[in-house]
Amino acid sequence: MRAVIQRVSSASVTVDGECVSSIERGLLVLLGVGKGDSEKEAQWLVDKILNCRIFSDNEGKMNDSVMDVGGGCLVVSQFTLFGDCRKGRRPSFVSAAEVEDGRRLYDYAVKLFKEKHSNIQTGQFRASMDVALVNDGPVTLVLDSESVDNKK
Repeated sequence: MRAVIQRVSSASVTVDGECVSSIERGLLVLLGVGKGDSEKEAQWLVDKILNCRIFSDNEGKMNDSVMDVGGGCLVVSQFTLFGDCRKGRRPSFVSAAEVEDGRRLYDYAVKLFKEKHSNIQTGQFRASMDVALVNDGPVTLVLDSESVDNKK
C-alpha cells in the first residue's frame, strides 16, 4: 500500500458539486492499494499514519501525532499512486490492485482508522472527486509499505 499524507489546516471532498466530507486541522491521506497488498500492509500503514509525529508541540518541534493534537483524517482512495510513467507518455496502472481488492483493502484500512481514532472522514471509492486542501507547512510525506521493514 502507498499513501501520500499531507498536514492540512483544512481539507474536503466534493462529488458532483456536493461536499461529502471535510476536516479542519489534521491529515489528508491519499491511499493507494497495490497488487499483492494484504491486511498486514493496511495495519502497518494505518498505525504509521496515526502515530507519525508531524505536528508541532508547544516548543515548535515535530513531536505530536494527529491523535495527540485531536486532528481529523480525511482518507481518499487513489489508485493513481501506483501509476508508472517511466515508459511512454501514458501512465500504466498494472501495479494497482484490481477494483474488488482495492475496495476491500481501502474499506479495511478505513475500518482500522475508525477503530483507532474518532475523527475519520472519507472520500467515495471510484468516484470522480474534487479534493481541496490547505497544506499546513507545507508538510507532505510518502509512505510505502513495500519500501520498509513492516516490523517497525
